[in-house]
This record gives sequence, C-alpha cells and structure tokens, in this order.
Amino acid sequence: MPSSHWTTWAWILLLPGCAMGWPKQSSSARSDIRDCTTSPPFLPPMVTDTSAQLNALRQRMQFYNISAYIIPVTDAHMSEYIAERDARLAWISGFTGSAGTGVVTTKKAVLWTDSRYWTQAERQMDCNWELQKTIWTDIIGEWLLQEIPAGENIGLDPFLFSIDLWNSYARVLQGSSRTLVPIEDNLVDLVWGTQRPPLPTSKIYLLPETFTGSTWQEKVSGIRRQMEQHYRSPTAVLLSALEETAWLFNLRGDDISYNPVFYSYALLTTSDISLFVDSSRLSTEALQSLRAQCPGPLCVQVEEYDQVRARVQAYAQADVRVWIGTEYTTYGLYGVIPQDKLVESSYSPVMMTKAVKNAKEQALLRVAHVRDAVAVIQYLLWLEKNVPKGSVDEFSGARYVDKLRREKEHCRGTSFETISASGLNAALAHYSPSNISSRKLSVDEMYLSDSGGQYLDGTTDITRTVHWGEPTPFQKEAYTRVLMGNIDLARLVFPSETSGRVVEAFARRALWEVGLNYGHGTGHGIGNFLSVHEWPVGFQSNNVPLVKGMFTSIEPGYYQEGEFGIRIEDVALVVEAETKHGAGEKAYLTFEVVSLVPYDRKLIDISFLSEHQIQYLNTYYETIRQRVGPELQRQQLEEEYEWLRRNTQPFSRGTLVAASLGTLAITSLVSALLPDRQA
Repeated sequence: MPSSHWTTWAWILLLPGCAMGWPKQSSSARSDIRDCTTSPPFLPPMVTDTSAQLNALRQRMQFYNISAYIIPVTDAHMSEYIAERDARLAWISGFTGSAGTGVVTTKKAVLWTDSRYWTQAERQMDCNWELQKTIWTDIIGEWLLQEIPAGENIGLDPFLFSIDLWNSYARVLQGSSRTLVPIEDNLVDLVWGTQRPPLPTSKIYLLPETFTGSTWQEKVSGIRRQMEQHYRSPTAVLLSALEETAWLFNLRGDDISYNPVFYSYALLTTSDISLFVDSSRLSTEALQSLRAQCPGPLCVQVEEYDQVRARVQAYAQADVRVWIGTEYTTYGLYGVIPQDKLVESSYSPVMMTKAVKNAKEQALLRVAHVRDAVAVIQYLLWLEKNVPKGSVDEFSGARYVDKLRREKEHCRGTSFETISASGLNAALAHYSPSNISSRKLSVDEMYLSDSGGQYLDGTTDITRTVHWGEPTPFQKEAYTRVLMGNIDLARLVFPSETSGRVVEAFARRALWEVGLNYGHGTGHGIGNFLSVHEWPVGFQSNNVPLVKGMFTSIEPGYYQEGEFGIRIEDVALVVEAETKHGAGEKAYLTFEVVSLVPYDRKLIDISFLSEHQIQYLNTYYETIRQRVGPELQRQQLEEEYEWLRRNTQPFSRGTLVAASLGTLAITSLVSALLPDRQA
C-alpha cells in the first residue's frame, strides 16, 4: 500500500507532459466529481454539507480571537491511521484521505493534499472548501501570510502537531507580525460535542510469547543499554507513538481500525517504568505480565492516560535528561520539558530497535506471508472464474478477499481498508470502494487489488494488477516497466547503511526512460502484527539507512488518470548479499522478497525484459512453488495448486531468445540456418 509520505521525486509528477510520447486523456467533464462553477453546484452523492460545522467553528475562532485555525489529519500520537474520534478533518470537511491539512479562516476553508487524493477530495468535499494541490508546509504558511492580516492570530492544537511541524510553521511566520497560538482546547472537538465518537473500552491484551521476538523485559533492558551508551547519558525515554508502547510491552489492542494498538504513552527511566493507559482496559494477563517483577527496575507502574503531561513536567524538574523522538512527540508534550534537559533525535531508540527484526521475528513474518499468499491465490482464481460472468464488483471483490483472509489461522482482520479498483478508479492510488461508488469488474479493464492481513505472527501488504481480456500495447508496456522497476530494486546489491532514497531511483528507471512516473512512495516498513506502514523504514528522504533485518515494501506503479492504474507491491526483507569479492568491514545487502504470489503473465511483455530480469522471475517463481505449493496441498486446495503451477511456469529459453533478438532477427536466423527455405 503506498505510503502517505511523498518521495524526493514526487514533484516530477506535477510537471506537464510527464507521460511523454503517449496520448493524454481529454479533459472531458466527469460526473463523479464536484463542479462548483455551475448554479446550483453539482455535487456527487457522497458529499455532505459542511456549512453548519464551519459556521460553528468560526464562532469558536472568534471567541478565542484567532483568524485562522489549522486542522491536521492525525491524532495526539502522530498516527497515520486514526480512530473515528480523531477524524477531525474528515468531520469538518468531508475528506477522508490519510494525508492532508485543512485551514479555516473567517471567510475561507481550504484543504491541502497530494496527488493521490486530488480526485477523492473533489468527490467528497462540498463547495465550501477549496482544494490546493500540494502538501508542503512552506506553501501553506505562505498562503496564511497572504490571507491573514498582520497583527492577527493563527491557532492550532499543540497536541496534534509534532515538534518539527510546529517549528516549520513558526519559521514561515517569523517576523511577519502574525502569531502562532497554541490552543489546548481543540476547537473542532468543542463543535463536534456529544456527536464525537466515545473513547474505546475494549480490552488491551497480552500477545502470546509464541508471537513475540523477545520478552518485554529483554526489550526494556536493551533500551536502557542504549541510554547508557548515548554520549549524553539520558535518564529517561519518552514514548509517544502507539506502536512503540505496543511493541515494547508485547501488548495489543484495537483502538484504531486495522492497527492493533491502543491509546498510551510510556516513560522509561533508568530505574522506573510508567505506562500511561486506561488501566481498566488491561486484561488480567496483561496486568500480571506488567507487574510480574514488582517491585524493582522491571516493574511497570500503570498510570492514567491523561496524566502523562503532568508526570513528564514533574519529572523534568529534577536533574534529568529526557530522550525524545521529534517525529512523534507533540509540541504539547515537548513544551513542558526544559530545553537543556532534552535529548533529541528524529526517532526514539524504541522506534529504531523495532525496525530491525530479530531472527524469530523474521521467521514469523515469513510464515505469515505464506499463509497470506494462499488467500490471495484463492482470490485471484475466484476472480478468473467469476468476473467473466459479470457477477463481481469492486466492493464485493474487496469483501471476498477480506473473508478469505479472516478464515486463515492466526488472522485478526485486515491491515488496511482493501483497495479494490477497476478501470479509471485504479488511477486513484488509495481508492477504496463502497456501495455507492463500486464499479462492476470487467474482462475489458485492468483491475488493481491492494490488500493485507493482520496475523498474530505478522502484518502483510501485497498488490497485484491483472487483466482478464486483451490489454492494450500501452497497458502491457506500462505494466512491464513497473515490473522491471520492482525487479531492479529487489535484486539490487548495495552497501549496508545505504539510505533508501539513494537506491529508490532503480524502481523508477524503466518508467523514466519513456517519460512515465508515479507520485507516491516506493516503499514503507511493515510490522510484526503492528502497523502496515511502519516508520522509519523505506525509501523516502526522511527514512533511516537500510540495515540487515529490516522489512520494507517495494511498490512502483503507474497511473493513467481516467483510464487505469498499475501497482506491483511486494514485501521484502533486507538480507546480506553474497558478492564475488569479500565485503570487508562493511557488509553488502540485498532484498529477499517474502510476498509469494505470481504476477499477471498476460500483462508482461517479455521483449522489454533483460536476461537477468527473466532469470530473477524464474527463480522467484520457483520459490513460490516450493513455499506456497505444499501449503495449498496441505489445505487440499487442489484447484488453487494447479493455478499456481500454471502461473509460475518458467519463461522458456525460446521466449528469451525471441525477446532478445526480435521477430526480424529470428527470421534472419532461420534463413541463414535453412537457406533453401523460401521467405
């Protein structure tokens, strides 16, 4: 699934003519997006009127003496996926995308988002809202300078902005006579009132030891060793990201859809451990685990969730040094720690440690992907049989693959809302169908399925694009070039601790050669029964260098607006490479793909592939047969097993020769070998 963070290269997609040489779609009127130029405006059926919410918010703004209010699309833990009660931007604007910023002034309401969500925004927002097609903070700040007169105030909730993001806005507004005002009472929440969804009440449970890489005590001891080794000798680590506390204590919950996390903070000192959480929600087993070694340095004191700020503020009064990750710590918490007592890094030591899986965690994720491959293969076979009958639409397809996954051992649901997109809907990178928007699947259109599962032993995420009829030459070339990018990055050998952004271009090179590109990230980290987008691993400019033991997706794509979309996504483990010459002091690395589902042969134009790429495909297909075949047979899925055999047949040497030499060259060769043969 494409990451919500843009890559260094994403700006290229904004340039005109990026699909050089291929005809562009005409800009004909579309009936699925709003048209605010008509009277009355045309609004798609899924749009809701936001007039009442905006009027109420502006009244609150007047009370707090602010002329603009900034509304992000995150929660107090900087989560990418959020609970319904934290979907403030969606409630005030109607836009439900996972990346965006809203600004409401006394006269205007504006949404900023990236290219993945432009069409979605036009489908979901009413004409009270303007769409700005960018996400850069500096541009939002410049807009504020133009719209807000000098001497006036701009408000925001300090618990919804990371330190870095707050500083970005402050830097743009510095010296402008406009003041950035932190307002701890969230104004959207005040307007939302009793309609806002309540806090979760479900149990927080202990992850069985079978599915953990280490005990939580071993993890805490490891973090404390890192504190001791740090040159500034921090006395505490403050954890704000939800997956940090879930991973550290081997606990899970379901406060956010698709993510087995729970609302919490943690303060880990050299001698004490505090977990800030609703204590009434901890299961008996979870509480027993946390207090098994009390009293002592490995005893977890459970404190109420809303006491974290006061507790950190009190702790910071002593002779201490608090280590924080600036990407996930909010300005609201940051502000109570004196500057001279802060130890700052982009990511906390827990986030960095979690990103590198140990041997047991790697084995768990590999097994989960075998089980997941069975579900995806069942789905692809089912589609082949039912799409020609005209009985499948995007929505029913998504529900069916979700059902197949839930039937698998250890599955606890899906890892994100399934993307099931046919034809022009596949050109929207994050499109998810509903009963309103769902299109019928057709043998005449490309179909993109991006889905994943949450298993006790691992999180999965895989995308396959297929065509059941006759794809056009352009569709085949675009698909093949996306596949070439996937292969080129997957088989790359590179030095350890190379930044992902350095090698990311290998996934785009085959597309760039003909003037094509895509506007989302090339990959993201993935968790062990945690977040499907696990930072800080990936190929973006703010990701950490790649080291052995990290898992990342590899997912190039191409999107022809209004026509079709292509994405090929696999999850891969960073492993040590076998090189001809010794690696010396610094190991060389490569990727081991753990997603195990074949690509659509009908969409592959083998004439574009090099011999090395074809050899890679054949080796990958052999791995699929060896690892998934026995599991299909164990489950007595004989029809799926035969499908797997057909779709993982190696590309023949004859096909390779034809691809290398071309039809004309083959004719010449035959003439030379058989001189008596007439042309």
